[in-house]
Amino acid sequence: MEIAYGTLLFLIFALGTSLLFECINGFHDTANAVATVIYTKSLKPQIAVVWSGLMNFLGVLLGGIAVAFSIVHLLPVDLLVKIDTGAGMAMVIALLLSAIIWNFGTWYLAIPASSSHTLIGAIIGVGLANSYLAGHFGTGVNWHKAWEVGLSLLISPLIGFALAAGLLILLKRLVKNPELYKPPDGDKPPPWWIRAILILTCTGVSFAHGSNDGQKGIGLIMLILIGLVPSHYALNMAQTPEQFHQVGQAANNIQDIICDPQVEKAVAVTRPTSSGLAFSFIPEARAAEDSLVGAPPEDRLSDPDLYTVQELTESLNTDLVGSTAPRDLSQELRWQIRTKTLMIENALTHLQARILPVLSEQKAGILGQSRATLRSNIEYAPTWVLAAVALALGGGTMVGWKRIVTTIGEKIGKTHLTYAQGASAELVAMTTIGMADILGMPVSTTHVLSSGVAGTMAANKSGLQMSTIKSIALAWVLTLPVAMLLAAGFFLLFRLFV
Repeated sequence: MEIAYGTLLFLIFALGTSLLFECINGFHDTANAVATVIYTKSLKPQIAVVWSGLMNFLGVLLGGIAVAFSIVHLLPVDLLVKIDTGAGMAMVIALLLSAIIWNFGTWYLAIPASSSHTLIGAIIGVGLANSYLAGHFGTGVNWHKAWEVGLSLLISPLIGFALAAGLLILLKRLVKNPELYKPPDGDKPPPWWIRAILILTCTGVSFAHGSNDGQKGIGLIMLILIGLVPSHYALNMAQTPEQFHQVGQAANNIQDIICDPQVEKAVAVTRPTSSGLAFSFIPEARAAEDSLVGAPPEDRLSDPDLYTVQELTESLNTDLVGSTAPRDLSQELRWQIRTKTLMIENALTHLQARILPVLSEQKAGILGQSRATLRSNIEYAPTWVLAAVALALGGGTMVGWKRIVTTIGEKIGKTHLTYAQGASAELVAMTTIGMADILGMPVSTTHVLSSGVAGTMAANKSGLQMSTIKSIALAWVLTLPVAMLLAAGFFLLFRLFV
C-alpha cells in the first residue's frame, strides 16, 4: 500500500489529533468513575486512577462499534460519500479541533462537561456549514438521528438524578446501618461489602465509559482512514469468503423486498419535488418521471425514493457478482460499493416508515438483518484502531484527573460524600451507561454521574453548592451551541484552502 508523502504527513497529523481527543476525553472524564471511590476512601487515588485506566482500555477493546457508527451517521450523507475529498477531510479536522478546544477548556476550569455533547454539537455545526455552502441551509444534517441522540443526552442526566436519589432513599429504608450514611472517618475504608460495591461500580463505569466514549474516537479514525487510504479501508478487507457472500445475499434480499409490487404500491405516492413536478414510482409510470430519474444518485440524497434504492441495489448486485472477497475488487469498485451501500441505507432509513407496515413480520426481519449485513461490509474497525484508541483513552485516564474529581467529590454537595451516596450514584451511572452501550446510543458519562451525585445530595437533604451546579448547568447549555459554532467556523475556514 503506497501513500504519497503529503498524504502520509496529513494522515499522521489527523490520527494524532484523533488520539489526542481521546486522551483528553480520558482525563476529562476520569472523575466519573474514580471520584466516589476516592472520596469514600475505598481506594487510594493512584490505585483508583490506574485501575480505571485499565478498565477504560478493556472497554474500548471489548465494547463493539455500535456507538462509533451511531455518531458517524449523524454526519451529512453527502460528506460521507465524499470523505475522500478535501471537504471530507476538512469536516473531520474541524470536528476534532472544536471538540479538543472545548473539552480542554472546560477541564482547565474544572467544570464537568460532556464529550458526547461536544462531538455531536460539532457534527451538527459541520452539517449546517456544509449545507450553507451547498445553498440549502439546514438540510445537511441527519435531523432524525440527531434528535434520537440528542434525546438520549437530554434525558440521561435527569435519569441519573432521579434514579440515584431514589436508590439512596430505598437504601435508607432497607439498610439501617448508620455508618453508611456518614462521611468517612479519616482514611478508614467503608465496610467491606459497601467497599466491594463501590469498587465494582467504579470498574463498571470505567468499562462502560471506554466502550461508549472510546467508540467516538474509533468512528473518527475510521473516517480518516477511509478518506485518506480508501483503497484499503473503504471495505472490510478482513471478511472471510463466507461473510462476503452473505453481503451479496443481503443485497439480493433487499432488492427482492423493495421490488415487491405491494411495497411499490405503498411507496408509490405522488408528491411535489424541488422542481415542482410530481413523481410516481409505479413501474409503468417511470418513463414519465422527470429528469432526476436519470441523474446520478448523489443528486437525490436529500430526498431519496424507492426507485433510487432499486437502482442502487441492482447496481450493487452487479458489482458483487463473481467476487469471493473484497480483495478481488478493483480499488475504484471498492469505493463505489461503499458509496452505494451508504446511499441504500440512507434511502431505506427515509422510506422505512412506509415500507415496514406492508411487510410481513418475516420479511421485516429479513430486511433488518440484510441491512445489518450490508452495513458490516463498511462499518468495521481493525484491531489496531481499537488498540490505539484504548491506549489513548486509558493513558489519558491516568493524567490530569484531579481537577474534575475535586469538583464532583467536594463541590457539588455541601457535605462530604457518604458511602451510600457514592454507591448509589455509581451504580446508577454504571447501569445507565451500560444500557446505552447495548442500545448503541451515546450518552454523557459526565452528566449521568455528576447528576447522580447531585441527586443523592438532594435526597439526603445535604444541600447543593449552587455555584457549582450553575457552572455545570451553564456548560451543559453552552456545549452544543459553542461546539456547533467552533466546528462550523473551522469547516468554513478549511474549505477556503482545500
